[in-house]
Amino acid sequence: MKGSETLRFYLARAEQERKDGDEATLSHVRDRCRRSEAAWSELAGRAERGEKTRAVEANRVAARRAEERR
Repeated sequence: MKGSETLRFYLARAEQERKDGDEATLSHVRDRCRRSEAAWSELAGRAERGEKTRAVEANRVAARRAEERR
């Protein structure tokens, strides 16, 4: 799974858990869904930060290489 695919997967899982929690009639199921939603959302946030960090690093390396060619 590529980075953005992973991010989309995490976001989709968080959304599904939110929906499942909204539809749950039992409080313990609703609570489990909320915890799961929070965990998937945290993973999505980490994945997003990782993608941004990789993009910044790739730009930095490209700029350095361009400078070395001069």
